[in-house]
Amino acid sequence: MIQNSEIADYFTKVADFLEIEGANPFRVRAYRNAVRTITGLAHSIAELIAAESDLTQLSGIGKELNEKIREIVRTGRLAKLEELENRLPPGLHQVLKIPGLGPRKVKALYHTLKIQGLEDLKKAAREGRVRTIEGFGQKTEEKILKDIQRLIHSEKRTPWFTAEAIARTLTEYLKQDQLLADITVAGSFRRRKETVGDLDILISCRNAPAVMNSFTACEGVERVISQGDTRSSIVLRSGLQVDLRVVPRESYGAALHYFTGSQAHNIAIRRIGQQKGLKINEYGVFSGSRRTGGQTEEEVYASIDLPYIEPELREDRGEIQAARERRLPHLVASTDIRGDLHCHTTDSDGRNSLDEMAKAAAARGYAYLAITNHTHHLKIARGLSPAAVKKLIAEIDRRNARLQEVVVLKSMEVDILSDGRLDLPDHILSELDFTVCSIHSDFQLDRDRQTERILRAMDNPRFNILGHPTGRLLNQRPAYAVDLERLITAAAERGCFLELNAHPDRLDLDDVHCRLAKETGVKVAISTDAHSVDHLDYMRLGVAQARRGWLEPSDVLNTHTLAQLQKLFRRS
Repeated sequence: MIQNSEIADYFTKVADFLEIEGANPFRVRAYRNAVRTITGLAHSIAELIAAESDLTQLSGIGKELNEKIREIVRTGRLAKLEELENRLPPGLHQVLKIPGLGPRKVKALYHTLKIQGLEDLKKAAREGRVRTIEGFGQKTEEKILKDIQRLIHSEKRTPWFTAEAIARTLTEYLKQDQLLADITVAGSFRRRKETVGDLDILISCRNAPAVMNSFTACEGVERVISQGDTRSSIVLRSGLQVDLRVVPRESYGAALHYFTGSQAHNIAIRRIGQQKGLKINEYGVFSGSRRTGGQTEEEVYASIDLPYIEPELREDRGEIQAARERRLPHLVASTDIRGDLHCHTTDSDGRNSLDEMAKAAAARGYAYLAITNHTHHLKIARGLSPAAVKKLIAEIDRRNARLQEVVVLKSMEVDILSDGRLDLPDHILSELDFTVCSIHSDFQLDRDRQTERILRAMDNPRFNILGHPTGRLLNQRPAYAVDLERLITAAAERGCFLELNAHPDRLDLDDVHCRLAKETGVKVAISTDAHSVDHLDYMRLGVAQARRGWLEPSDVLNTHTLAQLQKLFRRS
């Protein structure tokens, strides 16, 4: 079944090529708006079509785009894209993935230097020809070369959220076999890493050949690498490789432990086993030739006197010593979350109204929801002027007085300007319950200047949460240069907090800096940066990242009650 991400990719390519050709901006915007809708959906587009749902009821999907979506789902092709690729080199889409090279700049590269793909761009940059184009320079040229190498590496990995949709489709498909007993997606996917290289699916069943035949014949297979009775490998249209392994029930836990990894964690576990005279491998736990355990992962850990270690912790970063000392963290769970502290509405660049977002939050059992629309400096995101902010504050006050199912908190995503000032006057900031302060411009500043910029912003007593602290977009844009250790220390000193932005393109903070924040005593806000009601579901992605960072409920800002939260936001 075709994935939402594949449909969105088709439309993104069409929009990019249309813009390079200089097409009507409204046509380009229609495709881009459709991409935002499709990527934000919690449900499969293909399943909606199968259920005969009316796609034109979705935001930004008109009659023409509805037909194009159905064409993609029905045929796996899009005639409009093929038409554009016949007129323009398809390799330009790879060039568009270089950070900072939007359609306008790619158009200039194409028409001026005849750039048709990454190899052409790399050659032109090495020869110093890129800097000759207006709007480019030597530094841009050097950055392009670095970004090409980074892109080549990153494209080998798939964002976890994209991989999840594929894994869910495959496991549901395989579960149709009544002889299937167990099925788990292992590897870095199970450890909830931000990106995965491939998918490892483990099963136990009573008719392995039949399951293998179904697996290699499933929809979306581009090629079959191998097929056997106990292991088969396929490559999907998306480029993701998937391996399916059949293991006996009595070895399932040992195999699951082995194929979940990480390699470093597994090696450490095996060494402890060796010290106790045991052999631990993918087939079980053995004392000599006698199997002593391995049907469950708990048996594997118990064989060496350890409690169960959650998959997110298995990176050999101290979790085994913590398990020995019975001080493993009580990891935060989605049920601990009391609210979302970063959301947008139609007043800014969101797709749902304040009431719709609040009702969706209430349906999730939240006690509070913060509306954090953009400030006016970020014109591309339809930011609000101070007068518009005052109007929104009054609207929230009226709503809270009328309805009590969830408290809407007054906030803004305030832009941190290049000199460290906040993009709202203090008298407006003082009317907000708290602020999320973020960088959306001047990413190119060097490490010291970027760090000082944020530190100056933190000095403002109205600063509360540093939003998406590194500005990265997975597989799209690297983090800007910044001294996060210094910022975390400064946050502890000033009574500020850091955001773990749960949007699947961001997952920013990473797990390492989540743990550093915990050890420094800085609480982390797990927020979705939701631009629609569906985006509120991203919370589980942020929780998974927080768990990889050893965060417990007390380390997370939005596990606290509203009264506790209001107290935490009061900077002394």
